Amino acid sequence: MYSVCLNIAFAAYFLAMVFYFMELFFRNKFLPLLARLFISSGIISLTVYIAIRWQIAGRPPLSNMFESVIIFAWTIGLVLLFIDLRYKIKIVSSLVALMGLLALGCASFLDKEITPLLPALKSNWLTIHVLTCFIGYSALTAGFVSSVVILFKKKEIAKLDVISHKVIAFGFLFLALGIITGAVWANSAWGSYWSWDPKETWSLITWFVYAIYLHTRFTKGWKEKKAAWLAVIGFLAMLFTYFGVNYLLSGLHSYS
Repeated sequence: MYSVCLNIAFAAYFLAMVFYFMELFFRNKFLPLLARLFISSGIISLTVYIAIRWQIAGRPPLSNMFESVIIFAWTIGLVLLFIDLRYKIKIVSSLVALMGLLALGCASFLDKEITPLLPALKSNWLTIHVLTCFIGYSALTAGFVSSVVILFKKKEIAKLDVISHKVIAFGFLFLALGIITGAVWANSAWGSYWSWDPKETWSLITWFVYAIYLHTRFTKGWKEKKAAWLAVIGFLAMLFTYFGVNYLLSGLHSYS
């Protein structure tokens, strides 16, 4: 049951992606329904998997890279379902589904061993901090996808620009909450709100890139392709914050 849930989630995300892509080429009222059915099934399967792992480990499954990628895939699914129901942009839904599938594929190569929590991680702030970060990451991923589409399309990009702006603003808010909750957690664990740890530093860099994105939209009227390039830069910074720091730099977050 435990590992089967993960396999079902992978298959469901894959089929959701297929049906979302099929919507680009075929007009059929059942395709969007099937896509939503499968992405919902994938979300439910991951929810069950997370709950079972939580019960087995006796702790929230949020403490290593494998568990964080599973949470990332889960929140991407939630963001995708919202965007699809709210905006119904086929190309965006299909590409966000692909990102969720890639996250699950990445998880399959990571160490799945359940290990005890380090003393610094034994805090209720762990769940709050990780969830806020990954809700933000998932929304920013959707904003990146929308921005990439904007860069490659020549027409009808105004609606995509609005979607990209809204999901990035939402992701920016949760990224900020993630930094704040991380600072509070750091103070309770190590006696300092900020230590310029590589993860903290790159989180702040990512936050500033997206702050510039929002600032230039409001003050200089940057939209569509100009704003899209900033969104791409922000996403690359986010990826380095999430993956690069863990593997290339040492610090307090090396346990991830």
